Amino acid sequence: MAGSIVRRTIIDMALRRQRPGSGSTSEFLMRRTAQMIWPDLEPILKPIRWAVVGGAATRLYMPERATDDFDIAVAAVDSIAVRARMRAAGYQPQHELSIGGSAWRDKAGLDIDVIEGHDPWWPGALSEAQANRDGQGLPILPLPYLVIMKMQASRATDIGDLTRMLGGADEPLRAAVRAVVMRYAPADVEDLESLIQLGKLEYDNA
Repeated sequence: MAGSIVRRTIIDMALRRQRPGSGSTSEFLMRRTAQMIWPDLEPILKPIRWAVVGGAATRLYMPERATDDFDIAVAAVDSIAVRARMRAAGYQPQHELSIGGSAWRDKAGLDIDVIEGHDPWWPGALSEAQANRDGQGLPILPLPYLVIMKMQASRATDIGDLTRMLGGADEPLRAAVRAVVMRYAPADVEDLESLIQLGKLEYDNA
């Protein structure tokens, strides 16, 4: 509840202030890179399905931004096996995540959050992610489900990511986002439309 209130406050403020084409150039907004190299956990987790989420995942849908976070997601049913494999591969457990999951650290000091998805859409989303790869070849959570995750989190950074990802999406992809949000998070549909509007304002005439 608190997250949705914060999200609505940020959206309303942005709608009052933002103007079409204010901000970055169209060339920058359409840029998709994979300059940051993240760990490929495929050899460790295979055949368990997993996907990159959070800030590291956004580069498939918007210009790549700097982030120190590497978050992945697995289905909750695989949590015991994933933890055993991470430990066997030399990752050190740090703490439990409040949203469900565990935090780990590799030998180079990189922190990795492993989110354990309990919602009914997770198995399908993780399956789709296997064919949804970024420039590094990592499996990325499909945009409709990444949108749900970021709307649930509703931090200022998440709102910025949402507007930029939705603004850069084509209409068929936006339709897919709408369908998934309508099915799994219907209370967020109005905010989704506002986020799409904000994203289009940034891209229009950029």
